[in-house]
Amino acid sequence: MTTLTTTEALAAFCADAARAPYVTVDTEFLRERTYYSKLCLVQLAYPGNGEDDAVLVDPLAQGIDLGPLYELFRDPGVVKVFHAARQDLEIFAIEGNTIPQPLFDTQVAAMVCGFGEQVGYETLARKVARAQIDKSSRFTDWSRRPLSDAQKTYALADVTHLRVIYEFLAAELEKTGRTAWVEEEMDVLRDPATYRVEPREAYKRLKTRNPNARYLAIARELAAFREEYAQSNDVPRNRVYKDDALLEIAALKPNDAGELGKARLLLREARKGPIADGILAAVSRGLAVEKDDLPEVPRQKSRDQINGALADLLRVLLKAKTEQAGVASKLVATTSDLDDIAAGARDGDWARGWRGEVFGDDALRLCEGRIALACKGQNVRIVPL
Repeated sequence: MTTLTTTEALAAFCADAARAPYVTVDTEFLRERTYYSKLCLVQLAYPGNGEDDAVLVDPLAQGIDLGPLYELFRDPGVVKVFHAARQDLEIFAIEGNTIPQPLFDTQVAAMVCGFGEQVGYETLARKVARAQIDKSSRFTDWSRRPLSDAQKTYALADVTHLRVIYEFLAAELEKTGRTAWVEEEMDVLRDPATYRVEPREAYKRLKTRNPNARYLAIARELAAFREEYAQSNDVPRNRVYKDDALLEIAALKPNDAGELGKARLLLREARKGPIADGILAAVSRGLAVEKDDLPEVPRQKSRDQINGALADLLRVLLKAKTEQAGVASKLVATTSDLDDIAAGARDGDWARGWRGEVFGDDALRLCEGRIALACKGQNVRIVPL
């Protein structure tokens, strides 16, 4: 097992990899105590059976520069293959200002090829590569050096078996004419905006049903302060204050330290110092927002708006169409999507591109009364009307 600890060794490997049609990539990182992921290891492999075609890269080695790796990531002639790529790509987007392209995610491809919802790497390794992954090193501290042989073996397996998985899935997609389906899904992963968290937009991740726009304005300011503080101090946002505490403060609207102390869910460290000051300032800003600048209150779909019978029919249709196509249903449409359609929505991701071909077009026909569903044994048939 080769571990690269110098820029020169990394450059030499990347030069060899640049002559291959693809390179498989994985990372090991820590994020429990920081806002940004701490990159601890990069695993790379390209097609071959030798000892030099799969390596570990130690980004913590003194003096190493990952520039050659980012150059390889930008090479348009080499497909960069990941499994469940989003977290890995976020690291490279932030640390190296680079998103590997062209890009292939085997988890997405497996869902398109009928392996089920959010299929794990171990499952694909077992079913496709006929390999068993030793999980004992999964939750080890990847920042500690030296790495054990067990850690190295586990880490390297994440890219060696991935070669077999990629070649199998790529062939399946080509055979079924679905390569373009996966390409559509890669658009989100290739977009730099996917990995940027704008503090002013952070409040949209909060789960609240409070319909008051002023309350949302305060929550927006509290979420923005928390995001900015977490980013600048590189601490997890929940270490600043958790969502439930944020929503409690938005409801309390404290204007001084005494009133802030009434918040039951706020961490002790946040009741004084710069966090407490930031909270009070955020509440003040939220209270001062002009009426025209108040955030729009999301419309909650009531059960009365949703045609329950139609929602049930859409669920049957989705299951039938995705089983027929051999693709994971949640990749095509979510339960929320089905409720939206049953409440009158006529556009969404489910209606566009390959999703429209698999499900969306027939979903609209069902809503318009142009098709019906019939059952024969275990099979659901679409009947034109």
